[in-house]
Amino acid sequence: MRLRTLPVSVAGVITAIGYSISSDTFKWLPALLCLTFAVLCQIASNFANEYYDYKAGRDRIGREGPRRGVTEGDIAPTAMKRAIYAVLAAAALTGLSLTLWGGLWLTGAGILIGAGVLAYSTGPWPLSTHCLGEVAVVFFFGIIPVNLTYYVQSLQWSADVFLGSLAIGLMGANVLIVNNYRDIADDIAVGKHTLATTFGRKAMLALYFCNALGAALFMWTVWAYNGIGWLAVPVAYLVCSAAVTTAIRRADGARLTPFLGITAVLMLLYSVCFCVMCSMK
Repeated sequence: MRLRTLPVSVAGVITAIGYSISSDTFKWLPALLCLTFAVLCQIASNFANEYYDYKAGRDRIGREGPRRGVTEGDIAPTAMKRAIYAVLAAAALTGLSLTLWGGLWLTGAGILIGAGVLAYSTGPWPLSTHCLGEVAVVFFFGIIPVNLTYYVQSLQWSADVFLGSLAIGLMGANVLIVNNYRDIADDIAVGKHTLATTFGRKAMLALYFCNALGAALFMWTVWAYNGIGWLAVPVAYLVCSAAVTTAIRRADGARLTPFLGITAVLMLLYSVCFCVMCSMK
């Protein structure tokens, strides 16, 4: 399940809850269903990545990152394939229940999300192998969950919420940047094309901090509008991101893995602080 990265899907929903609390439209049941749906989709995507990278020969035994169960022989490929579609089916049922609040058109959004779960790792043009992984994260872990979670509670769209979704998406993309930064040597060896293998380590470190800066700026007006004290959160996030960038530069190989979790936790803390402060207004 790659538990250290699951805060990425949680953070988007929590951010949307903060916006809905701020606009007095919060509804706990659809928000909880959105959270369940988001986490199930990320787990299904992680399972699919494990299975389809194994099938395509994109994972190597003894790779730098965490042990891959299918590649290393710990999990039977057929068992993992069944797990992918079982979790995806659970996500689909959860998503269908959200049509009670948001309308039947959400079925189309659910089909798009389900396709994205698989398209990241498989199909004629896997996103993860064509330098589009980070773009996919911004879309599927930022724009979609934040805007749709807000919509099923409020039945309206908001420019501020859209900017917040971009911020969350950029934070999520940083988790993948750390992952691909660590895996550069392994990915080059198997012919996997990522932004990291294409542009190199220095460019990815710069992108990591630029994403953090962009994320803070996209929500800067929301923080500033609510008072000077609120600005402590984005400032703290930027300081921590700068420290992580420096630490990543000094590490290599398996020593980079903890920074996936750290980056995801920073994202989660940012969203939780935002939600809590919205509830205190």
